[in-house]
Amino acid sequence: SIASVREIGYGLLPIINDAAREPRLDDQVRALRRQMATEYGFVLPSVRIIDNMGLQANQYVIYIKETEAARGDIRLDRLLVINPGDGPAGIPGEPTREPVFNLPALWIDRELREEAGFRGLTVVDAGTIITTHLTELVKDNIADMLSYTEVQKLLNEVHTDSSKLVAEIIPSRISISGVQRILQNLLGEGVSIRDVPTILEGIAEAAPITTNLTQITEHVRARLARQISATQSREGSIPILTLSPEWDAAFAENIMGQGDERHLAMPPSMLQGFIAAVRDTYDRMANSGEIPCLLTNPTIRPFVRSVIERVRPATVVLSQNEIHARARVRALGTIG
Repeated sequence: SIASVREIGYGLLPIINDAAREPRLDDQVRALRRQMATEYGFVLPSVRIIDNMGLQANQYVIYIKETEAARGDIRLDRLLVINPGDGPAGIPGEPTREPVFNLPALWIDRELREEAGFRGLTVVDAGTIITTHLTELVKDNIADMLSYTEVQKLLNEVHTDSSKLVAEIIPSRISISGVQRILQNLLGEGVSIRDVPTILEGIAEAAPITTNLTQITEHVRARLARQISATQSREGSIPILTLSPEWDAAFAENIMGQGDERHLAMPPSMLQGFIAAVRDTYDRMANSGEIPCLLTNPTIRPFVRSVIERVRPATVVLSQNEIHARARVRALGTIG
């Protein structure tokens, strides 16, 4: 099992053992696995839930690949309320921090649920807290969860027409581990791999030209333009920021090497200037309620992404090739 809420304190046992409790944690986890399979295109490993008497009564621990990834404390007999505004919640409770996003919150009596909802507060129960925590960790680590064995299963399950393509390119053009790496590259940036036939077609087109898995991934992303554009569309259009001509040129001029040796050799002071510009621009966008994608030219996209993911890992970086011909974009500004 790659992901597991493997340890819970004895005080939390009712969320898995009490048949009368709704919703039960194991039911919520099963629903999460179904959701992730639909969203990302492969079935996550099973999630084990085991009690650990060595933990505090209300504590839980989440593991990813047998390594502790997160832990939290919850109150089974209470509800957690999160205030989306800046003012006081206006309801009695015990101050705490919400364990998933570390937001200020309150533990309140269950009898106050209706009042909290009336005040516009977000109200969640113990099982939902654990499931949400697991969901966020899975999204952050989903590329690592796609194993070699799972890739073999995906390839074995493709439609008959695509199976001919599999036989044509594997292993003569690319190995299964190479396909795994490309799929992990996609998942690592939140791109679903459910359209396996189109992904294989993209690999078949690019593999005779280059063995560089990053370049093959970029071609596959372009083939998935319709899917990517639909995913990033907000109310009928894709909100975007662009790079100034100066930053576009700076990245292009500082890409060194050929093939697998291509890398970004931008001076540290210039990198810091770019990071500062990105932070400033996205902070202004957030203040106005916008979460735009960053649109770049195809040559520099993976290098821009490699810089931005260090400071804003959730920021989506697209190339012009990934905007479908029929997609509408809404330009919000430029990073200069």
